[in-house]
Amino acid sequence: MDPRKLRYFAAVADELHFGRAAQRLHIAQPPLTRQISALESELGFRLFERSTRAVTLTADGARFLPHARDLLAQLDKTTSIARQTALGNAGHVVLGYASSIALSPLFANTLRAFANDAPDVHLTLIETASASQWMQVADGRLDIGLGRMVLPDIDGIDAVTLHSERLLAALPSGDPLARQEHVTLEQLAQRPFIRYPDGYGSGVSQRIDALFGARGLDISTRYLGSQITTIVALIASGLGVSIVPDCATTMSRDGVVYRPIDADDAVIDILMLTRRGTRSAALERLCNALVANGAPTRA
Repeated sequence: MDPRKLRYFAAVADELHFGRAAQRLHIAQPPLTRQISALESELGFRLFERSTRAVTLTADGARFLPHARDLLAQLDKTTSIARQTALGNAGHVVLGYASSIALSPLFANTLRAFANDAPDVHLTLIETASASQWMQVADGRLDIGLGRMVLPDIDGIDAVTLHSERLLAALPSGDPLARQEHVTLEQLAQRPFIRYPDGYGSGVSQRIDALFGARGLDISTRYLGSQITTIVALIASGLGVSIVPDCATTMSRDGVVYRPIDADDAVIDILMLTRRGTRSAALERLCNALVANGAPTRA
């Protein structure tokens, strides 16, 4: 059924005058009359009684009118949703992120800006380790991933560096190293170390291993934590040291001191992972917001 004919029917029902309805619809009266006649033929009953003096709804027309209005309202709603989806103002995006990235100003600023800019986009947030994000983006479980782990090229995945931040030594406040302005990797290697579990897929652990490995240093792992909050809590208990991204300093906690590491390569990136190819408009808006809120490598 042609929605245009239903709109013509509703306009004539409102005006009960073909001439006024034609003016309202910005068409000539004869085409309007023909469209109403065609709709009546399609429906199999008359919608209006016409005389030289008046136009009135038939009983069948009066019963049909609310259904026609409902159908037009639903069509208008569907059209609006489609239009907003095309503009990126509606839709659904699934974002995966590593736990430490949730502490980054990049994360908070982007979510705030995106919520203000596209409030009708449903954003699902899933905390997941950096390594697993690559496959979850590739197989469609995630639309976008924010991680720290660099992997060999995976077909169909684009990785963009959004932001680089310094890595810091996280120390118990009672440790003598906490009184120094800087610490070295050699000094940290002599302390019991707290880190993410092997196989967890942490990008921070990958970078820690690279830093110590490049210098031929071994570390003695004492405790494991799969969340950065757990690692910081263990450090506050005096159980060991660790290396954390600069954003971890937002977790102000008694018993923990953060110190710069005396190594130019003590940095780590935040990567944005997406599937190669066409993105939804909503996903494109989120990607643009992330890039806009990124920052150059910190000195």
